[in-house]
Formats: sequence, C-alpha cells, structure tokens
Amino acid sequence: MVKLATKASPITNLLDKQVANFSVLYMKLHHFHWYVKGENFFTLHIKFEELYTEAGLHLDVIAERMLSLRAKPTATLQEQLQLASVKEAKNMESAEEMVKQIYTDFTAVCAELTEGIELAEENKDQPSADMLISIRSSLEKHNWMLEAYLGK
Repeated sequence: MVKLATKASPITNLLDKQVANFSVLYMKLHHFHWYVKGENFFTLHIKFEELYTEAGLHLDVIAERMLSLRAKPTATLQEQLQLASVKEAKNMESAEEMVKQIYTDFTAVCAELTEGIELAEENKDQPSADMLISIRSSLEKHNWMLEAYLGK
C-alpha cells in the first residue's frame, strides 16, 4: 500500500510539475486554437481543440492524484508558469510553428513522465505509474500524428 504524503515528496513534486505543464499546455493549445490561420485552419483548429480538451483532462487527473496523496497541486497561473517546463505561446507563431512547438512540448513532457513512471515504480506507487503511462502513451500517439503532419 502507498504511504500517503502529508507534504511534498519526490513523486508529488514531479506530479505538481505536470500539473503546471498541463495548465500551460491547456492555455497554449487554446491560444493556438483561437489564433491559427492559413490553409490548414480547419484541420488545426479542430486538432488544437481536441488537444486542449485532453490536456484539461490530464491536468485534472494528475491534480486529483496529488490530492489523494495528501499533497496540494499548484493552482495559480504565476506558480504554474514558474514551475512548468512548457513555455507560453508568444502570439507570433505560424501554423507550422504551432505544430512544431506542440511536438517539442509533448516530447519534453514525455521524457518527464518517463522519469515519473520510474520514480513511482521504485516507490511501489502503481496507481501513479499507471496514470503517467496512460498519459505518456496518449502524447506519444499525438506526436506520431504531428510528425506525419509535418512530413517527418
């Protein structure tokens, strides 16, 4: 059985970073959804909506896992921007740059999720490991599709 954390632990710290990442991703993807232009507007507008909806779901699942471990996820934009490895949109991206940024962001988050999976497994926290595996699997599939879109 997992010992409940009453304060920050390596696992809850890693989870909190993902709360921050998915918070920033949610807004970044929303931004891209609103501001994408060009010949691929219809395709990307729909795809970005799908991705921000999923990011919001991942955010909630991770935060609720933290709460079940008796840890408190960051809940202000200021804290999340400081903690996240994902950076905000700059409001100058072309449609192709938007896709490239999401691909890069998902790649970085997948690497962090892999660290989290290993950490959770070392600490016999299978629920956290399982949750992170599921999220990583989804991001990897999206990245495969984004690569195909970019012609890689």
